[in-house]
Amino acid sequence: MNEDQLYAMRHSLAHITAAAVQRLWPGAKFGVGPVIEDGFYYDIDLGETKISEQQFNKIEKVMRRIIAEKQEFICSTCPINEAIDWAKETGQPYKEELLNDLKRAGTTRAADLDMSEMGTIASGNSAMDEVSFYTNGSFKDLCRGPHVANTKEVGAFKLMRIAGAYWRGNENNPQMQRLYGVAFATDEELDNYLERLEQAKQRDHRKLGKELDLYTMSPLVGAGLPLFTPRGTILRDLAAQYSNQLRQGFGFEKVWTPHITKKELYEASGHWAKFGGELFLVKSQETSDEMALKPMNCPHHTQIFASKPRSYRDMPVRFLETTTDYRDEKTGELGGLNRVRSLTQDDSHVFARPDQIEGEINSLLASARQLYGELGMELRVRLSYRDSSDRYIGEMKLWQSAQAQLKAAVEANGLYYYEQEGEAAFYGPKIDFMATDAIGREHQVATVQLDFVQPKRFGLGYNDADGQMQTPVMIHCALLGSIERFLSVVIEHTAGWFPFWLAPEQIRILTINDTILEYVDEITSIIAETVLMRPVKYNEIRYSVDVRNESLGKKIREAVSMKIPVQIIVGPKDREACTVSVRLRDGETVLALSDLSEYLRTL
Repeated sequence: MNEDQLYAMRHSLAHITAAAVQRLWPGAKFGVGPVIEDGFYYDIDLGETKISEQQFNKIEKVMRRIIAEKQEFICSTCPINEAIDWAKETGQPYKEELLNDLKRAGTTRAADLDMSEMGTIASGNSAMDEVSFYTNGSFKDLCRGPHVANTKEVGAFKLMRIAGAYWRGNENNPQMQRLYGVAFATDEELDNYLERLEQAKQRDHRKLGKELDLYTMSPLVGAGLPLFTPRGTILRDLAAQYSNQLRQGFGFEKVWTPHITKKELYEASGHWAKFGGELFLVKSQETSDEMALKPMNCPHHTQIFASKPRSYRDMPVRFLETTTDYRDEKTGELGGLNRVRSLTQDDSHVFARPDQIEGEINSLLASARQLYGELGMELRVRLSYRDSSDRYIGEMKLWQSAQAQLKAAVEANGLYYYEQEGEAAFYGPKIDFMATDAIGREHQVATVQLDFVQPKRFGLGYNDADGQMQTPVMIHCALLGSIERFLSVVIEHTAGWFPFWLAPEQIRILTINDTILEYVDEITSIIAETVLMRPVKYNEIRYSVDVRNESLGKKIREAVSMKIPVQIIVGPKDREACTVSVRLRDGETVLALSDLSEYLRTL
């Protein structure tokens, strides 16, 4: 089944869901019912009646009855005034509002009305004279389609959850019930999806973060402000260290910038006009300066570049900073480590001559591929371009040049890519790396951005070979992106079984009894002297010793529950033979003590 057919099937199921709800609750009022990733939803107003998950089976039974009736989806059109009368007569105020908006807007505001979500269509002249409906059985809905031929052709489905949703996303509007469902062409695909969903629950970083003692949240600190434990801090530090190490190999140098700044900096960069409402504001008690907690680092780095004269011989200039930024995200959008108010970025910026762009981008692409290769994550690239809206700053010819150069770099590196308009940063296009995790979900991770705009806005320059002042190109790159979000992806990708180099606790020595403690000292001496050289250089091994008077079985179970990748089991027989028993996830092996250090370096 191709994408168009799948879309029509899911859209048809949204209508079937609404039709079933109407049979069960004849007074139901309907909002919109769009197709979403893996399925659909429909916004419903039942007044004081609330749908619960316990009622899903009842709704699904009616849906299957409608499907079995093989109802045709019949398209019809009518003048928009007649459609408004229909909405009034049938008691559908939300449809009436949409129709009135369409009538007022005409085609000039069609994009603002978000036709894809409304499911409406205007088929006539610019005055929006006509709209279309689809009818299946006794259910009629304002809709532009497409649909399958009849209800029998909709494949496999399941209702998943119910949530509150303000009408048209405005908190001043009535709150409706949003009924979500998933849909696939076959029962097998649906079963596979539900299995992945169950795996996702077990891998949820919020669940594992607590079980593995990685981070915590405190209502006294605030929503979206995670606190990392010693174990979680090891993860943060190692990830940042590796990311920095990769770029330092290409000549990046560390810098440091303060966490607050005058708002004038962001006015100059353009961030204040675009994102001023998302900033945390800081008031000085000493001066009249208006300050803000920094939400990003690029404007600060421009000021370090501008702090002294630059020659073409100095270029490129590469800055690297791992630092925490702050954004006043809406509380309803915060969740675990995915969306936070304090986000730490492994940020870097290159100030380059135009002839240096290709080489700089190539080194950053190589770094991203190496980092995610170590994590066993497949990558593809999204080339994120601007669209035709006025959300962006800078001349169109500069945008076209930047977009063409990014595409050329990606093609030259043989990367699988796709292009998407409307996903660019407001100052320039991006190469966004999309990583696929162990259960098939895709996440945006690293990013490389080309920026011709901010250097001009800040008046940055360097002297060329003829002594003429030229404007550098700015290349933004974060390999991890937000470290918090990166860790949420890695925790779920690995299910908490981190690769050996990244695990907060790499080895736990488990003793059978307390007669072999001197032998344990010999083992710990060897481990303590073993230094791992890859992928993070000079990475000392992190280990603990469990000498408690508990059964070996209990000690093993506890080590497994904490997902310790290597457990070394030591008893009297091991001491006599000068060996150790090494237990990994995929089996157990016995090593001579003299081979232990070299063995650990191979993990």
